[in-house]
This record gives sequence, structure tokens and C-alpha cells, in this order.
Amino acid sequence: MIKQLRKIFSTLVLYNEISDKSRDKYKWYMTDGGQVIGIDRKELTEKDSTLLHMFLHPYNFSIPEMTAEEKQWKTSISTEISDNTNSLTYRFIYFSYQPFQIEPESFKEAINEFYARQVPILFENDHEGIIVETNPNEDISYEQIIDVLMSDLYVKIKFVVGPYLYTLSKAKRTHQILIDGANKIFSYSDKSVSTYIDAVPFILIDQIESDTRTDIIDSVLGEAIHDQDLLKTVETFIACNLNVSVTAKELYMHRNSLQYRLDKFTEKTGIDIRQFHQAMTVLLAIYINK
Repeated sequence: MIKQLRKIFSTLVLYNEISDKSRDKYKWYMTDGGQVIGIDRKELTEKDSTLLHMFLHPYNFSIPEMTAEEKQWKTSISTEISDNTNSLTYRFIYFSYQPFQIEPESFKEAINEFYARQVPILFENDHEGIIVETNPNEDISYEQIIDVLMSDLYVKIKFVVGPYLYTLSKAKRTHQILIDGANKIFSYSDKSVSTYIDAVPFILIDQIESDTRTDIIDSVLGEAIHDQDLLKTVETFIACNLNVSVTAKELYMHRNSLQYRLDKFTEKTGIDIRQFHQAMTVLLAIYINK
């Protein structure tokens, strides 16, 4: 259908073919197959629009208008502030979901259902941004938010929880670190909820030279590098804090089968991953291998 439409509308583009800055000049539609296409508004007549509405779904990329509080926070993360007064406690929560799953306005409404007051939400684009928490006493479960949004709205979302901050002078730098860290976490990990602490190993990995990465993989993982099921078992065991019972339950595996796999890894590498420091080295090598 896209090829046929392009014969009629020469300006037709797909969502990922243009930059965010150029989107406003297009009128956007979603096909039944989930593809988002845009056609230059200047090319569309009223009759064209009426016809397209009969078999395409209009798609709105608009970001909700910012509240006064959101504008203040936008200024705080965009400019250098020298104020070091301990006047408030806050933290940034990065969120990301797949494009086209939900409109930003609907997402904002859904998120605010979990808070006692409306929280500032700063969109980076139509599918990712920052939630600003200014009340550390609220007990917010981001795992629960994910479960609810998935079951009610079929939106699959990821969060990265930043540290608590006490001065506005750190807002800009911390915001940028969180954005960069989130991109690194999602490149290596499938976790739905992570913290800024989780990003540290990945930041370090990106600073290691390519040859050194290869040396670490070869020297630590050895022959086990070719057994992806074994590496997945080891990674899960470490993620479960070296707890055999929890790991077996997570992998739907009998304890004896799990013990066999762990012993097999030791035979292949000479590393006892039941020892904390050795386990951390193995986990780093697995991340690098990814």
C-alpha cells in the first residue's frame, strides 16, 4: 500500500525517514499494519484528507503543553544554575516506550494516576522523557506502573530511576547523565526498571578499547562463549544474587539441573561464580560480549 500511495503523493515519508524538526510540515497517518506515514500538508487537498481518513488512522505527534512547573524544570535542566541551597529534594525518572504505542497526552494522564499530585513530565520526544519526583516520601513502585500500563493500555515501558538531588545546580548535569546512561543500559540489559547505579558498568565498558574488550571476553569466558544458554544461566544466577533457589525458580529449572550448569561453566572457564568477586568479573565479560 505504501508504494501505491507514493505514486499518488510524492512527498510521502515514513516516520523514521525524517528528523523531529521536520515533522510539523507533514500530516501523519497510521496504517492497519502499524506503519506511520506522513504527507506534506501542502500536497493534501481537503478531498485527499477525507479520502485518506477512510482507510488510514490520523496520528498525532503533539506533545502536551507544559505547565508552569514543567517550564521551570525545563529551564533548570537546560541552563547552568549556581544555586547550591538545599531548598528541595527531587530526582529524575527516565521513561521510554515504543513509538506509536500511546499518545503523549494519554501517557501523561496515565502516569499521574499513580501520584498524589500532578508530577512534572518533560517529554524529549513523543515516546521518551523525564518524570520529576519532588516528594521522596511517596512510595512509588515502577514495576507496578509497568504492570498496570501493560495490562490496561498495552504499553510496554522502561524506567531508569535517578539519584535524589538536593540542589538545582546539579539538575542539568544529572539530567544529561541519566539520558546517556539509560541509552547504555537498554543496549545491554532487558530489565524494565533500572537505576543510575546499573548504568555504571556499561559506561565503563564503553570506555574500554576494542582490543581490550576482546581480551577480556576470551580470557574470562573461554570456551563458554559459544554456549548462549549457559551464559544466560550464569547471568541470571548473578542477577539473582548468587541464590540457587531463586535462580532455579526464575529459569523454571530444577535445582540439580542448575547446579550441573554452574559446574559446567566452572569446568569450561576455571572460574567459580559462586564467589562474589569472580562473579562480577564474569558478568562484566558477558556484558562486553553483548
